[in-house]
This record gives sequence, structure tokens and C-alpha cells, in this order.
Amino acid sequence: MAAVSFSDIAIVACGTMSLELNHLKNEGFLDTEHIYYTTPGLHDNAQKLEEQLIDRVKKAREKVKKIIVVYGGKFCYVNMVNPYRRMRDVINDLGEGVTRINATHCMDMIASEAERERIAQEVAGGEKVWWMTPGWVKFRDQVFRGYYKDVGFATENFPKHTGGAIVLDGIGYVDQFMAERPEEFLEYSDWMGIPLQGYNLTLDRFKSLLIEQAEKLNGI
Repeated sequence: MAAVSFSDIAIVACGTMSLELNHLKNEGFLDTEHIYYTTPGLHDNAQKLEEQLIDRVKKAREKVKKIIVVYGGKFCYVNMVNPYRRMRDVINDLGEGVTRINATHCMDMIASEAERERIAQEVAGGEKVWWMTPGWVKFRDQVFRGYYKDVGFATENFPKHTGGAIVLDGIGYVDQFMAERPEEFLEYSDWMGIPLQGYNLTLDRFKSLLIEQAEKLNGI
């Protein structure tokens, strides 16, 4: 994978992806000093999401001129007041020097649709899967804001995913979580009413998506 510097680029990201981004920073791939996070779980609160994005981008611009937004498109921004407004409109309104990672949601940042289909065949016999990333485990209270532990919500949303829930894990988070706090992991699975398991893979796709936007900002 080509070496690209992010030293003059800031990252503005959904807090759900902080685990992967901090991992990439610690391993030296992300050499930026400027990473700003919004609150996890704002996908259904368009107004607050926009407010926080504007705020974080403003702070980032105090440091650098180039910014990569780590948010999905189709599923990460649902505007009930203005259904025609999309994430691309939000990004365009943020002005010059701001670009967004090319993914539909955080799961798509880690594994493409084709790869998820392969994993579903391998692990769940092709049955419908509820996909998650480690942030959906760590920040479950915020991601399911107001609904975590709500049995009615769980019954309505999860059991139709007959292939269970799979956490796309590129940082070894699930294995560590299960080793240290197995009762919490089982409690999460019990609430969902479906089996919950991790699937280990690399962060190569995520890196490639970040490199793609860095090269775009640098005119490569």
C-alpha cells in the first residue's frame, strides 16, 4: 500500500470510528496531529450531526486547510425534516478543502459489500446479518440512544437477521472484550435476541479509502 502523509490533513469523524482511527494513528499510518470526533450515534439526529460537523470542521480549519470527513453517506445522515438533503449536500456546504470518505456507512469502511456478502456466506450460510463495527459495542448506549435495553426495540429490529450479528473487527477489540467482560458481551447478545460474534480482518480497505481522499486533496 502506497505511503501517503496525512501530516497537513485533519480528520473529522464520527466517534463510532474512533477505535479504528486511534489504532491507525498509534501504528503510524495516520501521521496527523488533528483528529476531531463527533458524538457516536447521531445518524438519526440530522440537526445535531450538522451542528457538530460544522463545529469540528471549524476547529480543524484553525490548524490545516485540508480535511477528510469520516462519515458514511446513505445511512449515516437521515434528515426527516428535509428528506432531499443528503450527506453530500452537508459536505458541499462545509466549503473548499473538505472531502468525505467514499463509503455508505462505517461497516462499509471496513469491508465492502462484496466482502460482507462473502463473510455472510462463510459465517452465516448466506442468511441476513446485522453488521456492526467495534464502536457499536463500545458505544452501544449512544449508538442505540434511548433504546439500548428496550426489549420492544430489539424485538422489532434484530430477530429478522437470522444470520445473527457480526462485528467487523480490524483491531482485535471483540476478542479482548470477550476475554475481559464476557458477561457484558452475552448481555448485549441476549438483548438483541440473536447470536453476536466478531470477525477479524484487516483495516486495509479503511486505509485505502483514507488514502484515496488524501490523494484527492493533494491533487494526485
